[in-house]
Amino acid sequence: MKLMSGTANRELARAIADYLDAPLCASEIERFADGEIFVRIDENVRGEDVFVIQSTSSPANDHLMELLICIDALVRASARRITAVIPYFGYARQDRKTGGRTPISAKLVANLIAKAGADRVLTVDLHAGQIQGFFDIPTDNLFATKVMEDDIRRRYQTDNLLIVSPDVGGVVRARALAKLLDAEIAIVDKRRPKAGVAEVMNIIGEVEGRRCILFDDMCDSGGTLVNAADALLAKGATEVSAYVTHGVLSKDAQGRVAKSQLRELVVTDSILEPPNSTQTEKVRRLSVAPLLGEAIRRIANDESVSKLFD
Repeated sequence: MKLMSGTANRELARAIADYLDAPLCASEIERFADGEIFVRIDENVRGEDVFVIQSTSSPANDHLMELLICIDALVRASARRITAVIPYFGYARQDRKTGGRTPISAKLVANLIAKAGADRVLTVDLHAGQIQGFFDIPTDNLFATKVMEDDIRRRYQTDNLLIVSPDVGGVVRARALAKLLDAEIAIVDKRRPKAGVAEVMNIIGEVEGRRCILFDDMCDSGGTLVNAADALLAKGATEVSAYVTHGVLSKDAQGRVAKSQLRELVVTDSILEPPNSTQTEKVRRLSVAPLLGEAIRRIANDESVSKLFD
């Protein structure tokens, strides 16, 4: 087994390598003056089982193209099996036609990864589970729910806890966490007037006097979570925190969270923190390196990955 890292999140790749006690494959990834990407693998991978670790986070197109070129380099180097480890799968929100003459970009990206030569995909908390069906190769979708559960149990008393889905589409995800914590759930019913703008309408469930935890798969601009926190507190919640798998945190999302009524926003390290982002103590990170590392070990040894969630 060999591990190879792209440039999207080398910190996570190193943490996975440490968990597996295996070094990262020697490689060079460079960019020409015009932006073209060049990849060279500096060690023999012929006949090897190779895992390429690369999130397709911002800049999404550069990181996606880098992943495809890494896969192509491994194919031409005669790797036996190539697994694309994509902690954060970009373009996942474009999983269906939202109107006339619009693309299904998530399917296009899935086709590109398979055509480049990947034999398998490993990812974390896809925005929509059905995206697994877009791939014509085996795809494992890991869940960060257990990572979140362990952290919540360490930091909160669970007897007065309420798990809240920030929209109707995330109810299944919220229910899974609530089941692990033996807690009740509530739902924020919101209407989105246009892309990137969320307006909270009303709360489904009894939140008065409860400690609420918003649970979602990603936080982009932060508007949904901030508005939901305001609505929950207005309905009598004692405090509101948020747990999110993928901290996209575009534009000034961290600054928005810092000024909000959220107690804290907890994200995983599936996406590297932007270097120019506003720093705030309200944003905390958990690592999914052990989760991904154990899944990689099981795939390499032809063991069951689903056993991780039993």
